[in-house]
Amino acid sequence: MEYLCLVYFDEKMLADRSDQEKATLGRESKAYDEELAASGHLILAHALERPSNAVTVRVRHSKMSTTDGPFAETKEILGGFILITAADLNEAIRIGAGIPLAKLGSIEVRPIMKW
Repeated sequence: MEYLCLVYFDEKMLADRSDQEKATLGRESKAYDEELAASGHLILAHALERPSNAVTVRVRHSKMSTTDGPFAETKEILGGFILITAADLNEAIRIGAGIPLAKLGSIEVRPIMKW
């Protein structure tokens, strides 16, 4: 089965880290992605730009509207995602727990819906 691991963290917590700590986190994240690829679990992983670079799109009554940034005010932002394959939810949760940013934020593990 495929699962999406959504990586959430508090931007301020990350910004408050030293450059060395950020570099270490980056190396750990890259190494974990490589480990998942080597084990056959990784499908795709990407970090996301800051929410201030996002646009929210809505269509209501056939009319489109856009809003800069995310709609909800929250301390935690969606910072990236890792699309994985796992035997079951338990294995996907174990993989999600290994994501280095889980130490600063949270990882939402969600099954991919099959159509």
